[in-house]
Amino acid sequence: MTIKPEYIDIDESAGKHHITLSRGYDCEGILTMREPTVQDLLSAELQTKGKTDAEQEITMFSNLCEVSPDSIKKLGLKDYKRVQESYRLFTE
Repeated sequence: MTIKPEYIDIDESAGKHHITLSRGYDCEGILTMREPTVQDLLSAELQTKGKTDAEQEITMFSNLCEVSPDSIKKLGLKDYKRVQESYRLFTE
């Protein structure tokens, strides 16, 4: 069993994670990620054909969080790792 970090609030009924960022991203400093689907994975692969795995991951996260890829790219590394952890919790 994985221990949920305190910066991730899991909303099981909505299939979403609310990720508290260390720095303000929006007015509340929270990014919401929905549960990924197989279609999301396929879409990210198509959108980033010929690009790096990192670019595919950024595209996936931007789709799941409903923000632009540039918004994900502007996150500090600490907050990006929080987004990665949220995704990992969905896929365990």
